[in-house]
Amino acid sequence: METDIKILAIDSSGLVASAAVVCGDELIAEYTINYKKTHSQTLVPMLDEIRNMIELDMQTIDAIAVAAGPGSFTGLRIGSATAKGLGLALNKPIISVPTVDGLAYNLYGSDKVICPLMDARRNQVYTGLYEFVSISEKNTFEMKHIVEQCAVDIQEIVDKINELGREVIFLGDGVAVFAEKLANMINVPYSFAPACCNRQRAACVATLGQVYYEKGMIQTAVEHAPDYLRLSQAERERAEAQKNA
Repeated sequence: METDIKILAIDSSGLVASAAVVCGDELIAEYTINYKKTHSQTLVPMLDEIRNMIELDMQTIDAIAVAAGPGSFTGLRIGSATAKGLGLALNKPIISVPTVDGLAYNLYGSDKVICPLMDARRNQVYTGLYEFVSISEKNTFEMKHIVEQCAVDIQEIVDKINELGREVIFLGDGVAVFAEKLANMINVPYSFAPACCNRQRAACVATLGQVYYEKGMIQTAVEHAPDYLRLSQAERERAEAQKNA
């Protein structure tokens, strides 16, 4: 990896608001809040605080990474709008990092199957299944998809886990919602990630963003749009009303 790649990252896809700057193998700054304030109240002040504390010249950033979805529709719109605004103002590319992938990256190097769970309401979760594969010649790990991020019923992802027959680690805000159901449905050894690594972190979005950047997986600010994976509640209700009309 080029050691001088500098990424500014944003994650407002869930309850957590997080911003970070990563340069090469160093986390220069990270500001993460999981409290009773909206992302519209927190995100820009957090970015300003980071910029001031590390005396960041915004023109030195190579790209802006953003958790692009799925997640909270309002949170995704705020994060994407912020990233687009910065990208347009600075003429910097955007790296769209799938939210669930970024969440899984918290457990980098684990030898277990990783299953992020984000509560999507109505017994559904935003989820996926991941594993880290050792790349010995590079002294590193590469994250592989067993199941790519998706919006499914909790039973569906549990069935896939039971079919795999491998130990799994769960993380994300969906754990607290579905912990009791998981205890009754899971047939393999499992555990829950601890507080230090069980929620969205912009540092993970930035680090995974570096991998994407090196692969050329970037887009212009104009091209960027969030990936909701499914219709919003209002859109679903409107479609249902039209169907029944």
